[in-house]
Formats: sequence, C-alpha cells, structure tokens
Amino acid sequence: MSFLPRRALLRSYPAARAYSDAAIAQAREKWVAEQHAIEHHALQTTDFWRKMSYYVCLPALAVFGTYVYNVEIEHAAHNEHLMAENDGKLPQPPRYEYLNKRNKPYPWGPNSLFFNPKTQRDMSIDD
Repeated sequence: MSFLPRRALLRSYPAARAYSDAAIAQAREKWVAEQHAIEHHALQTTDFWRKMSYYVCLPALAVFGTYVYNVEIEHAAHNEHLMAENDGKLPQPPRYEYLNKRNKPYPWGPNSLFFNPKTQRDMSIDD
C-alpha cells in the first residue's frame, strides 16, 4: 500500500466514528437485506437451471441421440449393401487432384495418422 492511500485512509477513519449508532444499524440492515436478496436470487436461478436440465436438456439429448442412432444404422446398412455389391469391399471414390493434396509426404506413409480402411480411401493404392 502506498503512502498516499494509507494517509487518506487514516484521515477518513476518525470521520467514520462520527456516524451514530442508528446510522450504523440502518446500514447493517440494508447490507443484510441485500445479502438475503442475493441469496434468494441464487436459489431461484439454481432452481430454474435444475428444471431446465431435467425437463428440456435431458429429453432433447434423448431425442437427438435416437435420431443420430437411426441415421448411423441407415448409414451402416447402406455400407453393407455397397460391400455386398463389390465383393466385400467398399468402392474407392474417384481420385480427384484437388482431394488429399499433399506437398510433403507424411513420415508414416501416404495415409493419415488415424487411417481407417473401412471408411477412408487408401492412398497407397494407385488406380
């Protein structure tokens, strides 16, 4: 704490004693009322978000989870159909020059580090 604010604090302290007990009690009651209002607001807000979580978020998660599950099941069925038509392998997409463009090769090979042969084109196979 620097010298000037400390000196100002010491100067204002005797003036604080000049307040009457009634003024101090009134200020204390005002502060307590504000604290109760803050606590009441916090309880209302907590209750609101608890209800939002139970009655809005959880049902929404269930609905969208079911939707995504159904879409993925359809996608898997489509892939099974494609594999049945192509002797058990997924057909490779066309090799366009603007897709999978690499200026430098990866140190581990032509495919990405997280290569999945069931869903991605194998870049080590030349057409």
